[in-house]
Amino acid sequence: MKLATFNINGIRARLPRLLEWLEREQPEIACLQELKCADEALPVADIEAAGYGAVWHGQKGFNGVAILARGSTPHLRRVGLPGDPDDTHSRYIEAEVPGSGAGAGDGLVVASLYLPNGNPVGTYKFSYKLAWMERLRQHAAELLKEERAMVLAGDWNVLPEDRDVFSARAAANDALIQPETRAAWRRILYQGWTEALRAL
Repeated sequence: MKLATFNINGIRARLPRLLEWLEREQPEIACLQELKCADEALPVADIEAAGYGAVWHGQKGFNGVAILARGSTPHLRRVGLPGDPDDTHSRYIEAEVPGSGAGAGDGLVVASLYLPNGNPVGTYKFSYKLAWMERLRQHAAELLKEERAMVLAGDWNVLPEDRDVFSARAAANDALIQPETRAAWRRILYQGWTEALRAL
């Protein structure tokens, strides 16, 4: 199975590029971030014409996440993370993709996430990033209790190690590389998740 993630940075403006990418790469599942599009404005007909079903959690001008499945429509499980009813940012969606598991109810559970950037450090944006990561950690722990095949894919906005950036020194003040960010990342990973890019 080919599962891909793509920060589209504006789905309407980059729709031709998305459709070309889907045709070329043919992923069974595609997770999108930064739709920057309200739910009602998502180009659903174009996505369906390309052979994909979709679920999405949009937001006009900002954020927004989606899960696309080739030849089927994902079954929506959740939009948004639990733990903060006042958080209106469209950064998390979770669905079961039918036909990707052993039988009914055994499809692959997929989340598309757009983790907050957190810059500049020392502001509310960085505090929000860390709080969001803690909410994700708590939810991820609950997901693991289901003992099913799952993927948390997306734009993590984390540089877990110095080798993940051209110059760690140049990025020293970036929220993506801060010790607090890396520690929050490890708390999620060490629950029992596998970092696919390192494992493949």
